[in-house]
Amino acid sequence: MSTALEKGRDLAARLNPDLEQVLAERYDALLPGFSESLIEWAYGRHYARGTVDLKTRQLCTVAALTALGGQTGPQLKVNIEHTLAAGASEEEILEVIWQMAVYGGLPAAINGLNAAREVFEARA
Repeated sequence: MSTALEKGRDLAARLNPDLEQVLAERYDALLPGFSESLIEWAYGRHYARGTVDLKTRQLCTVAALTALGGQTGPQLKVNIEHTLAAGASEEEILEVIWQMAVYGGLPAAINGLNAAREVFEARA
């Protein structure tokens, strides 16, 4: 049986092969072990759980980050990329973001749509 860290690394590699390295370069000097902790906890203990498929988990993440508002923009963009990698279509992502207008308000949804637009345009 693999550890949560191994599961997290396997899953992160499917979504974003450079994620742990990017996190390490950006944050480990400030907070040693940050990248490994995030990969183990978020990906190995949450995203890797059964019952709910990865695409659905990623769509939920996009929804939550959208509803939380503009301060989550950088994380929202990364997770839009991950959601595409998990098999969601651009249309599904846009619908989830738009749904959050009901819960997070129109400004949050507009910020989410802007983040999605940037990600989609960068991929084109």
